[in-house]
Amino acid sequence: MAQLSETMSQVIKATTNKAGKYLTFSLADEEYGIGILKVKEIIGMMPITSVPRTPQFVKGVINLRGKVIPVMDLRLKFDMGEIAYTDRTCIIVVEIDADQETVLIGIVVDAVSEVLNIPEEEIEDTPAFGTSLDTAYILGLAKTQGGVKILLNIDKVLSAGELEVLEKAS
Repeated sequence: MAQLSETMSQVIKATTNKAGKYLTFSLADEEYGIGILKVKEIIGMMPITSVPRTPQFVKGVINLRGKVIPVMDLRLKFDMGEIAYTDRTCIIVVEIDADQETVLIGIVVDAVSEVLNIPEEEIEDTPAFGTSLDTAYILGLAKTQGGVKILLNIDKVLSAGELEVLEKAS
């Protein structure tokens, strides 16, 4: 019985382990990270076809090698205010787990920084900001190089309703 309990403990620890490789990027002078296994591609800015009657953070859709992919601006999603795109602005194509399927979505970021291997001991749990603030989309906070990087759970950045709007846009 003790061996079963120990095995269960190892399984739980493995599924909650946040250590690993993260693609880091900047938004409004803050650094963020997404698990590298969620990242499918990084592309430069390209023409985005707007889709009427979508939320402001939904920029539209792109045609990526014959596949239509919805694109959202992460700055607008996080209420950071819109800025003009620069030559460093890019689209990170990520894979999001939605219900029983995976969906490709492009997210516009200010600039991609680097891929970091972040050990478990450098990742803090998300602080509690009270019950009125939903922080489920924050996987943890990484203490790296004298600063803090916000690690995103990209599967939870969008609500189920917002994800449905994006899927319909494409």
